[in-house]
Amino acid sequence: RSAVRFYQALGFPLLHGGENEPFTSFATGASFLNLTVETQGPVNWWGRVIIYVSDVDAMYRKVLATGFPPAFPPRDAPWNERYFHVRDPDGHELSFARALNPARDGVTTSTV
Repeated sequence: RSAVRFYQALGFPLLHGGENEPFTSFATGASFLNLTVETQGPVNWWGRVIIYVSDVDAMYRKVLATGFPPAFPPRDAPWNERYFHVRDPDGHELSFARALNPARDGVTTSTV
């Protein structure tokens, strides 16, 4: 539930739920980021949400301001992206990225 504050601090618009709700949904561009409280047994899975933004370095500074340290500073990857990773307060891994040549790849970005 502390992840709700984290996503709000990053500027994700809250669509439904909140800190004390079992289900919360945020807007991220034309998509959604949903959080749910699971109470049935251990959850043993891994995943990463990749969110395309218009300015990776500005998002990096915004993440730093939340107090949750990213895994590394923004870097350019050989697969044509500038990106960094961070874990939210519940341990979910996020990657904020931007195509280095968006016109060539047809990539759109989030308005977060």
